[in-house]
Amino acid sequence: MTETRNAPARSRNLDQYGHAELPWSRARDLLTAGSGTMDLTFFVSTTRPDGRPHTAPVGAVWLDDSLWFAGGPGTRRSRNLATNPACTVSVRLPGLDLVFEGEARRVTSSGELEHVAAYYRRTGWPATVVEGAFTAPSAGPPPWHLYRLRPRTAFGVATAEPHGATRWDFP
Repeated sequence: MTETRNAPARSRNLDQYGHAELPWSRARDLLTAGSGTMDLTFFVSTTRPDGRPHTAPVGAVWLDDSLWFAGGPGTRRSRNLATNPACTVSVRLPGLDLVFEGEARRVTSSGELEHVAAYYRRTGWPATVVEGAFTAPSAGPPPWHLYRLRPRTAFGVATAEPHGATRWDFP
């Protein structure tokens, strides 16, 4: 359905204690295994129009080498992304902390919306597509816009053996 990028274009070992560079496959496999099934909280950080930062917890899934998350059109997150799509997303996975940098773009393609909604349904959230957005039981009122973050850069710090810290740059 969508183009995938299985590996970063390059990586750099950031560890200062002699540990080996972390393989991207470690992060990717943890994201894939935990996406929609683990109790993971992702934190999306955006920039307000006046330059102040804004961070909010979101449910997100890793699918097709991208991070997908939703936001109501009136939320600070969605309003910030509408004017400046640059953001970071962080998550603590089992044994690995990750931070992604990139641009989150609102998804309006019915094919992509249906593809991600089907994934959400398989993992327990009964999302449906209505008029270019999601609707489903949740903490806030629908509709929810869908955003796709294709990472430009990711940073990983291992909190379990094998330890290390790595930067990955994506094409």
